[in-house]
This record gives sequence, C-alpha cells and structure tokens, in this order.
Amino acid sequence: MSAFPEELSPVMVAGIIGALVAVPFMWKFAVSKKQESQPMCNLSIKKDSPKVVDTICMQDIEDADKKVMCRCWRSAKFPYCDGSHTKHNELTGDNVGPLIVKK
Repeated sequence: MSAFPEELSPVMVAGIIGALVAVPFMWKFAVSKKQESQPMCNLSIKKDSPKVVDTICMQDIEDADKKVMCRCWRSAKFPYCDGSHTKHNELTGDNVGPLIVKK
C-alpha cells in the first residue's frame, strides 16, 4: 500500500513542492527587475528643482547669430554647451553632442 493516494503520485508531490519553493524566488527576481532604477542623466544641474526647464528668448539667438545648447547635462554653463560632452563621450563611449540653434 502506497503512502500517497493514487491521484497524488510522488512525482506530482515533488513538482508541487518544487513550485512552492521556486515561485517566491522567481517573484522576487521579477519584482526587483521592475523596481531597478535607471541611471540619471542629470547629475548636478538644478537638483533642487522638480523639473529643469530653461527658456531662451529668440532675440538672444538673433543677437548672437546662434546658440549652442548642452544635451549631455555636464556643462558648467548649462543650458549652454561648454564642450563637456567631449570628455563625457571619451569616458563612456557615448556620442552625444550639442544642439546648435541658428537664426
């Protein structure tokens, strides 16, 4: 006489136990991947502000003929480019460059 009912074979019991052990680990892995944060692009500019927004007057562009705007978030003169993207690109292998606005 078997210790298990006919409907519940030892293989089925092993499968159930395996699932009960594995599911919490799989759940933790899936949830931790979703909660993993992405790296920030803005490391130092206006960190006290909830959103960085800069406005450039068209008159300023017309007076200067063009404006070179930072897109790497590393410029000490943000929102204007100071060439910081060059070092950033060398260190990271990135290819970011400025936005040039002309009249």
